Amino acid sequence: TILTACGGSSTTSAATAAPTTAPTTAPTVASKSDAATTAGLRTFVIVPEQSKASYLVDEEFFAGALAKLGINAGKAKVVGSTQAIAGQLQLDLANLAAALGDNNFTVQMNTLVTNQAPRDKWIREDGPNFNAHPVASFKATAIQGAPATYTEGAEVSFKLAGDLTVHEQTKPATFDVKAKLVGDTLTGVATTRLLMSGFGIEPPNFANTLTVADEFGIEVQFTAKEQGK
Repeated sequence: TILTACGGSSTTSAATAAPTTAPTTAPTVASKSDAATTAGLRTFVIVPEQSKASYLVDEEFFAGALAKLGINAGKAKVVGSTQAIAGQLQLDLANLAAALGDNNFTVQMNTLVTNQAPRDKWIREDGPNFNAHPVASFKATAIQGAPATYTEGAEVSFKLAGDLTVHEQTKPATFDVKAKLVGDTLTGVATTRLLMSGFGIEPPNFANTLTVADEFGIEVQFTAKEQGK
């Protein structure tokens, strides 16, 4: 995730606190009347302040990085995060294998924050230029591997397959999801791995300075409240 890599910067990977600005393009959220009339489906709306979307990527620095950036040669794992996420999960908890409702989320890509401001600036203004392509979105089309029934309070694992749009390009993606419902609150984590090049983003490669892996991970930690409760 979302979701892309970085320019020249650091050797450490801790993500800093992310801004909480909501995405400018909101996902579809069912109304209370819609939820009430959709047989069996329960709608859980993501709470941005209690949720986070992150990208995870590997960087490698070479000898030239010391002179140019003040960074020793070596490998680093980078995490960039934001709380500018919105969306919902709509599931039939009495029959998780039933047809999906409207499951979607959006992330404001130009609010992603790592531990290095120069990297973040490069992502927003150069490279993938997320200021020009600020919104990433995912819409699930199928649920896979879900149990037939669910017991409240238990952690359940399943896959959500669907369409992921990043940098104005849409590709199929499947998220591995672990989730748990307690009362009216659904919490969990959704993860996947993809290629930057698949979304028309060239992985950064600065001669004798640093390279960034094409493969990257997306992790969405979500807290969602049941609508109407």
